[in-house]
Amino acid sequence: MRSRKTANAVFVAALIIAGLVATGVGFESPLSGAPPANHEKSVWNYEGGLFLQTNGSVPNGPCFRISGHVAAPGFFDNLKRVDTEAGATFRRGSESVTQFPDQISLQFVVFDHYDTTCPPQVENTSGTPHLTRTMMASMHLYLYWKHGVELRPIKDVVPKYFSVDPIMPTASARAATRGGPIAEKLAWSYEFAVPSAGVPLCDSLVIVMRTDDNRIAARVAARM
Repeated sequence: MRSRKTANAVFVAALIIAGLVATGVGFESPLSGAPPANHEKSVWNYEGGLFLQTNGSVPNGPCFRISGHVAAPGFFDNLKRVDTEAGATFRRGSESVTQFPDQISLQFVVFDHYDTTCPPQVENTSGTPHLTRTMMASMHLYLYWKHGVELRPIKDVVPKYFSVDPIMPTASARAATRGGPIAEKLAWSYEFAVPSAGVPLCDSLVIVMRTDDNRIAARVAARM
C-alpha cells in the first residue's frame, strides 16, 4: 500500500508540474501537438505513451486543468508514426501496427489552474475561486473513441484508482506560518483500464467532463 501511495504521489506531482510549465496547448489537444506540416515526410515518436492536457471551467466558477497520460506495457516502445503525402502509417521497427492493444491505461489529474484561456471571473463573494469536493462530486465523466466526427461511448471501463490529495502552494504555506487563512486546494487523481481491442490507431480517446446541467466543463483528446 505504501509503494502504491508513493507512486501515485509522484504521478500527481509530475502531472501538476507539467501542467504548470506547459504552454500553447489548445482545446482537445495532446501535449505532443501535431507533426510539422508541409514536409514530404515526418516521423513522430510515441515512446512513453500519449500525453493529454487541456483547461476547463465551471460556469461562474473556477478554472481547472486536466493533465494525463495513456500507456500500455511495451506497446508504445519504439512506436513511430510516419507521415507522407500518401498518409500516415504506424511502425515499430519493420512491423506495421494498425490497432491499439487489448487494453490501455488512462491516468489523469484535475487541479485548479488559471491562465488567459479562462473565462472572465464573475464576482461572487459567496462563491469559491477553487475547485471543491462538492463541485467535483457533481461532475459527470464520459469516455469516447472518436473516429472523424463520430463519438463512440466506451463500454466496460474499469476504475483502477481514485484519490483526492491536498495541495499546499508556497503562498499558502507562508500564510499558514503567519496564521493566515488557507483555502483548501486539492488535486483529483484518476486511473482507468480502458478496453481498446480492435480500435484503429487513427481513433482518439476523448475525455468529456459535464456539469449537472449537462454543460461541457472540459474536453480533451489523446490521439496518435
